[in-house]
Order: sequence, then C-alpha cells, then structure tokens
Amino acid sequence: MSRSNEHGRSGERPIRWGILATGGIARSFATELRDIEGAVMQAAASRSAERSKAFAGEFGFAHAYGSYEELAADPEVDIVYVASPHSNHHEHTMLCLNGGKAVLCEKAFAMSVGEAREMVDAARARKLFLMEAMWTRYLPAIRTVREWIAAGEIGEVKMVKADFGFRFPWNPEHRLLKKELGGGALLDAGIYTSSFASMVFGEQPKRIESAAHLGSLEVDEWLGALFDYGDGRIAVIANALRLPMRTEAFIFGTEGRIELPFFLGAKSAKLIRTDDSELEFTDTEAARGMHHEAEEAMRCIRAGELESPLMPLDETVAIMETLDTMRGQWGLTYGGK
Repeated sequence: MSRSNEHGRSGERPIRWGILATGGIARSFATELRDIEGAVMQAAASRSAERSKAFAGEFGFAHAYGSYEELAADPEVDIVYVASPHSNHHEHTMLCLNGGKAVLCEKAFAMSVGEAREMVDAARARKLFLMEAMWTRYLPAIRTVREWIAAGEIGEVKMVKADFGFRFPWNPEHRLLKKELGGGALLDAGIYTSSFASMVFGEQPKRIESAAHLGSLEVDEWLGALFDYGDGRIAVIANALRLPMRTEAFIFGTEGRIELPFFLGAKSAKLIRTDDSELEFTDTEAARGMHHEAEEAMRCIRAGELESPLMPLDETVAIMETLDTMRGQWGLTYGGK
C-alpha cells in the first residue's frame, strides 16, 4: 500500500513497519506488505544508505536508514521485520528488542537453540511481541489442513512425509555454502519440513535418526531424517540444496490422507478418505504467505498478544533444538555454534 492509505479496517489502528536488511526476501515481503490495509511503510534500513534509500523509494517507506541501529531507535516504528541472513538473526532481533520494537524474525529463527532461547527470553522480559516468519504456517490452505486434522477427518494421524529441495548452482562464496554463516540444507530447507512435522504432531520427536551428505565445503548438501513420536507416529523428511527434489507433503491417518502438492506455499490441499470420498481446498487469493504472516503479526499487536498461537515461541525454540540434534548427529557446527 502507499503511505497515503494508512488506515486499517473498521478503525483499526495502523501498524508502522520497519524492515531490517534490503535483500531479496525483504523485497518479497515489502511487495506484499504495501497491499495490506493498515500497514504503514515507516522505515527501511541497510548497512548502505544508498541501498536503503533506493529500497525506501521503490516501496514507499517514509524513512531510510544507513544503519540498523537507527531503525531500532526510531520511536515511530511499531514492528521490525528482520530480513537479514539467519547468521545475524540473533544479533538483529536483540538489537530491535532492546530498542523496544516488536519483531517478526525471518526463518530459520536462529543458528542454534541457545540463540533462540535468548531471543525469546528477551522478548518476554520486555513484554514485546516476537514471532518466527514461518510463512507456511499462516497460509489459508495450511490453516484448513489443521482444521481437518483437529476435526478427525482422517482419523488418528500416524505418519507425515515432507520433502523440499532444490539444486543451487555451485558458488562457494554464497552464504548457502558457507559453513560459518549457517549454510547447508538444514537451516534453509530442513526448517520447513521439521516445522511442518511439528505442526502436525504438536510436539517434537522422542527419537531422531538422521543422516546428511557433507560436501567439500563441510555443509550439508542433502539430508534425510526419521522422527519417532511414539505410539506408532513417525515423520520422514528429506531436504537438499544440491539436488532437484520435489516439494510436497503427505499426512497419513487411520481413516484417510491429506496431500499437499507444494506445501511450502500451499494454494491447495486435498483430503482423501478410506471410502474414497474427497474434500479439496483451493486458495484463489493472489496473496502469498508473507501477506498472511504480516496480517497475523498485526492482529496480535492490536490484540495485545505477545506471540501468535499459529507459531508459538516455545515451539519455535523446540524446533531449533530438533535441528541442533540433527546436525549434532553429523558433527556439523556453524563456526563454533
């Protein structure tokens, strides 16, 4: 939306947004944010004043800052979307929280469970809103899937299968292949499948068996894992950044299954019962997940909620612990973390 259209629905107060970092994911977020009623494009920040001015001009932000510290100190910003690489999420989230700002932090939320706990503890101590930008969670199709499961439409859920991978071109200088920056499939792709399994089962696995291929740069180029939740409930996930995988998820219950052909940005979901009857949901809106996650953050702030029930902070921390367990099985560390 433009800055001139700043009023929310039915008199809801506008929410003034800041964006920290101006890379590709920030551009995607800003593109959707400006179409949300009541979202005010307040400030953009980059380490380069020139880049932030160009970004602010393109998307209609009122202010452009050449440092993140200036953004964190801006009293007219209500919430900051942290769009920097995940190797900086802890630092930049803490900076914004210390500046009194609510935060929507891009995933992976942090580099380790220790960092994640510090971020959550800081938000709770300061009574500030904090949410992981796991955009898949907020999609209408995914919300519908959760309703189907809760209503027992496929009976008891016993198995989840989720895959997400892509073949990234070989570039040793890119952050995806830099170990010290949290490179590898786990934090960029594995976060999605692990979070999806967590959402379906509502808990973390009691036992994890995983394996990964660590390439010449000592980052995980692809991985596979089996999660055992007890009582016959299991999840099987696979991820890659050097293999051209499919992106799909299946949920199997005692009375049927749910199919998500592109679960990351799901626009559709199909429920097939054992009697061959079907339900299908199709999202016809143009909006993608970033639109929905921004709206959820705004809803929470207006309601005085400090976290979202769709992506609770304790679950965010628990998922990070699951990821840490997996890479611990491979002997993978991120520059000592």
